[in-house]
Amino acid sequence: MAQQELSPAQDRRKRIFAIVGASSGNLVEWFDFYVYSFCAIYFAPAFFPSGNSTTQLLNTAGVFAAGFLMRPIGGWIFGRLADKRGRKTAMMTSVLMMCAGSLVIAFLPTYATIGAAAPALLLLARLLQGLSVGGEYGTSATYMSEVALKGQRGFYASFQYVTLIGGQLLAVLVLVILQQLLTTEQLKDWGWRVPFVLGACAAVVALYLRRSLNETSTSDSRKNKDAGTIAGLMKHKVAFMTVIGFTAGGSLIFYTFTTYMQKYLVNTAGMSAKTASAVMTFALFAYMLMQPLFGALSDRIGRRTSMLWFGSLATLATVPILHALADVTNPYAAFGLVILALAIVSLYTSISGLIKAEMFPPEVRALGVGLSYALGNAIFGGSAEFVALKLKSIGMESTFYWYVTVLCAIALIVAIRMRDPSKEGYLRNED
Repeated sequence: MAQQELSPAQDRRKRIFAIVGASSGNLVEWFDFYVYSFCAIYFAPAFFPSGNSTTQLLNTAGVFAAGFLMRPIGGWIFGRLADKRGRKTAMMTSVLMMCAGSLVIAFLPTYATIGAAAPALLLLARLLQGLSVGGEYGTSATYMSEVALKGQRGFYASFQYVTLIGGQLLAVLVLVILQQLLTTEQLKDWGWRVPFVLGACAAVVALYLRRSLNETSTSDSRKNKDAGTIAGLMKHKVAFMTVIGFTAGGSLIFYTFTTYMQKYLVNTAGMSAKTASAVMTFALFAYMLMQPLFGALSDRIGRRTSMLWFGSLATLATVPILHALADVTNPYAAFGLVILALAIVSLYTSISGLIKAEMFPPEVRALGVGLSYALGNAIFGGSAEFVALKLKSIGMESTFYWYVTVLCAIALIVAIRMRDPSKEGYLRNED
């Protein structure tokens, strides 16, 4: 990180402030994105009128997945922007775009008002948000890894997922509060719009904070002929394919036990929407607190070792945990099972952005992180709810459990074959 001469204490404070500033926008981006998933139970009938709740959820999950398909495009556009024009510019642009998407959804007329144009406009808004989040992940992961202190990068970079999970937590927390204040009829009528308005307003605050950030990329890296180019990125094919490999399993299991889990507890375990929301609120809070612990652990044992433990435990435990959750009746038991799963997932999520950033040189880092992650995430993570609900609708729900397991096994194989970027990666020599 290029900077003037500072004392060690001043340097630490400056870096911590930069992490907080970058994290604020990250939190808002993910709050806006996940509000859609958590509120889908209430607004699905307004845009997809049907007597079958699973069909309605399937339609909204399809739109959710479509947003993920825009992520590779966002990863490419914003990755190129971040590598050629700077991380700060890319992060400010992405948060503005997310704000616009949320405002559209907040004030969107329903199917009863404008007919088929309602779900079409909903899809367009989600595509805009998908583009934004596709760019946000790579640029924020790159920025936070570059600004973090050497030897403590796992700990500091883990705050990307603290705020990512925090966005989910705030989304479900806002929903829980609305569930206490409003009736089910009010939530279905207009209450579901409130979180989208709040998210758009919070984006303005995040934009203000991001304006104060210092740029971490150098003039030399931005002027490099390979900066932000696909040709430059393809010089690092092994790193690119490695990231896609463990993103496939990591993203799939992450979305299975976070955004989809609320619907799973309602639709499969038979819990009420309020009980499921409460369970996931506490589970996400605990999960958020796990990230710095597992990030610090990776600083001691290495990123590769963390990934080996993740791949092994996820492959062995996914099917038993999901089977147990399908039959759970006690919310405390459900909480314990979800926490067990999320502890395993934390071995991956706490270092997710950092391990990718360590594999690429600065001139293609944001592009490499954003595009490779977005491809794996769009194909496997974004489709998690859709695949799960589709298999349930045809009476093959348990097949989804094995699908998650196979992808986690692939992540394990990739981890076995990879070198440890915390010991051999580009970032270790950049301080």
